[in-house]
Amino acid sequence: MSRAKLDAEAIAKALSELNASAASPWNVAEGKLRKAFQFRDFVDAFGFMSRVALVAESMDHHPEWRNVYNQVVVDLSTHDAGGITVLDFTLASRIEGLSG
Repeated sequence: MSRAKLDAEAIAKALSELNASAASPWNVAEGKLRKAFQFRDFVDAFGFMSRVALVAESMDHHPEWRNVYNQVVVDLSTHDAGGITVLDFTLASRIEGLSG
């Protein structure tokens, strides 16, 4: 999977494709792919984070994230590429599948 930094046009296209099936949209903030997920309670939020952690580890690509009670904010970027790559969109898509 490519770890080459995407240009603005490629990011916009991939973001549109990702958001076509997302319950709520991902966006680009501070040079990272970002989405806030809301859950019923802390246990559901933590369960989601555990599921994402297993996928992220299998991909050797790890999110930046923060959790406050029932909300998890996920930021994705490829640090060694210095920005957003196909790998970030692949992980975002997998995360979408785990959020429901």
